[in-house]
This record gives sequence, structure tokens and C-alpha cells, in this order.
Amino acid sequence: MAALVQLPPTPHRHRRPNPRQPRHQPPRTTHLEAAGWSVAATDVLVLARIDHEEPYWAADTAKHLIAEGITVEITPRLQEAIDEEWTWPNYPMPWCTRSEIREVSNQAQKIHDDIRNDHLLIHAHAHDGHTTIAVGTYLHPGGKSVYLHGEDHLRQVADTFDSPAEALVAFEKVHAAEMRPGPAPLTDTERAAIAARSVFDVTADKSEPSRPQPKTVPVYLADAGDHDALLDTFLDAHGEFERWRTWSDDTTHAIHESQTLRIEHVHETQGREIAWTVAAYETPVSDRMWHLTATSATPAPALQALLNHLADGDGWDTVIGVSVDERTVTTATQPLTEAGWKHTLTGHGIRWTSSDGQAGIRFDPLTAQALQNPATWTIWAGPDPDRPTWAITASPHTPSSLLADLSEALAYETGTRQTQPAREYRTRLAASLPAVPAVTAGRPASRSR
Repeated sequence: MAALVQLPPTPHRHRRPNPRQPRHQPPRTTHLEAAGWSVAATDVLVLARIDHEEPYWAADTAKHLIAEGITVEITPRLQEAIDEEWTWPNYPMPWCTRSEIREVSNQAQKIHDDIRNDHLLIHAHAHDGHTTIAVGTYLHPGGKSVYLHGEDHLRQVADTFDSPAEALVAFEKVHAAEMRPGPAPLTDTERAAIAARSVFDVTADKSEPSRPQPKTVPVYLADAGDHDALLDTFLDAHGEFERWRTWSDDTTHAIHESQTLRIEHVHETQGREIAWTVAAYETPVSDRMWHLTATSATPAPALQALLNHLADGDGWDTVIGVSVDERTVTTATQPLTEAGWKHTLTGHGIRWTSSDGQAGIRFDPLTAQALQNPATWTIWAGPDPDRPTWAITASPHTPSSLLADLSEALAYETGTRQTQPAREYRTRLAASLPAVPAVTAGRPASRSR
């Protein structure tokens, strides 16, 4: 079951428009895509859902088109489907009203769309004897890990976790015997929705570039993202930090209300230049206890882990007089050890390296006694710590809890990386598709079960 919407052509603009005459532009395709519609061909979008509620949401789309000043024609078949009263047989939550059932289904649809659009990464799945269960993590900054229960229109978020590691440990504890990596196989309903969305995708004699698709990667390979927006979001959410600008507006300072923690962000920097400096002080007028720097190309999820730790207010009062010992190093790198990162001794000290060799953390014990040494700790991605793609460096007394949070992010979390545009082949609709109902702005729609 699917529905189509066909947008009217964009009206031509006159050279001398009449300012008194209102002009109604058709809604942007992206607005409809945000509501679940997928582009099928030029000016044609398709709605294919896993809850079989296409008529209801097609009618909702028609209302929004009309509100935008667009003339909408609904075909008789679709209107009949919109007016039809139906419910799920043997629905497992019989106490729900029809509107409540639709809301449960819509939440399941949003989970399905988040997985399909790579916003929700599924780490593992299992079958509990009744239905499919899974565990995954939302990839936006600060995204929660979730435990999912059910399939299709009955899938729900049954629990949430603060990190992928916590979620996977809890999932494995209960479902170790049935646990399988990655998402579960597609259901018949999911395959039908994919087929409906791709009904126009056939080999064509014309090609056009498609939108670049982000790829899910380990956090250390993720794109840097928008650091300015990241800082703005942090300051908006944490009123205990006050924003200060330099006279040139090139740098923003975020200072904690205690005056003992300061964040500096330089806005216009290149990939390997230092863009962030964090410094902690025992008192507002004392010397620094510890400091940390990050380059401009540092992935946004890694910076998010850093800012989250600073917002928690944990570990600022590091004891300066105590030397960095084995316990400190073990605490800071425990997540890497648990994740199986390679542990080696080098001429510069101790190094932990990811299994793909593309990232690591280095501890240099020879500099650990120099309080203000900027690089006792080096976190990096790239060929090696001396030629990094990006790097975070930290002084000896940087809190081990902060370093552990960064280690955990590198070991378990993921981010996205923009891929190069691919070539996508499409063709114009050559014949009508009676199995696919339509709602059109200017031309029409229908549905069949």
C-alpha cells in the first residue's frame, strides 16, 4: 500500500511582478520528505509506511497542501480509503482507542524511518521467542542508546541507555545465546515498503547526480561537523557557562560561573590547527591545574563527549602534587583495553591503537612530571600521532575520568562521514501503476488494500 503526490510545476516569475498580487509557491520537496514522503521521480513523491496508514497521512498531507494555497485533487479510490473505518485484528493492546493505536503505529514508523535513514544505528538483534528485539544508538550528538521491542507497527523503545557500551552489556546479559550482530532481516512489510518506494527506480537513458549519502563510521573517522553550532548548543543548554567574545570576534570564551574552568574556541582555523583549548584552575587567580587542546578537524562526537564531561562538573579539582601513576593510566584507558585496542610500548611511551590502525592514544611518561607539558597525552586519528588527521593533546594532570570518557567514545561510539556523490539512474513514469494510489496537487490519488 502506498500513496503518491505529484507537485504542480513551479510558476515562472515575471520580470516585473505585481507586488500587490500574492504568489503561492508549491511546498518544498524537503518539507514533504520530513513528513515521510520519498522522492520517486521529478515532482513525484511516494508515501509507503509499515503501519498501513497511508490514506490517513495522505489526507493529512492534503490538508497541509491546501493550507499552503495549493489546489488538491484526491482520486475517488483514495477518498474511499480515507473514509474507511478499520482496525487491526487481534491487536495486542485492545485497550487502545483507534487514535491511540495510530499514535503507537506512528512512533514505530518513526523508528523505522530513523533506521532506514541511518539516524539510528542497530548494533545487534535477537528473537525472544515471541518477537524481534534489538539494541541501537541514535547518531546525532548526545544521542541515546535504545532497546527496541517488536516488529513493524508494534516496534517500541522499551528502554534507554547513556552509552552504546552500557546498552550492549545489558542486551548481551539477557540475550547472549540468541544475540546476532547488526539489524534483523527485513520483514515482509518492510520489503513491501521498499518496493513501493523504488517503483520508479528503473534503468534510464538519463542520469543525474544523487545527494551524497553519509556513511556510519567509528567516531574517530567521523566528519568534524559544525564546531560553532556545537558550542552554541552547549552554551544554550548550560547557563552556568557564560559566553565572552574577544575584541576581534575570532575567538569565543566560555567561562564557568566558578571562574575555574575556561573553554576557548578559535573560529577560523584549518584542520590541523588548534581550535579548542580547555583549562582548569584551582582558584580564579591561580596557575592552571591542567589543560587540553583539540585541532579543528576533531570529529564532532569526540568534542561532544568532552563537553558533556565538562558540563557534568566532575574531576576539575585534580590533585596537582600527586604524580601520574599506573592507576591513573589504567583508569584513563580502561575502555580501550576492554574494546581490545592493541597495547604496545614505543620510544615515546605507551600506545593504544584501534584494530584498523587508524586511531590511537599515547601516554608519554617522560613528560608526566612536567606540569604544563602540553602533550603528555595525545589522542589522534591518522597515520601516527606525529602526523595526525586530527589530535587532542592533554597535560599530565588532565582528569583520568575525562580521558576515560574520551576513550570510551573512541572505542564504542560512531559518527557519520559524508561520502562522494554517486550516480543515480531514474526514468519518467511510462505507464500508470494501479497498485499505487495517489494524492496530487493538481492531479490525484487512490488506494487499494
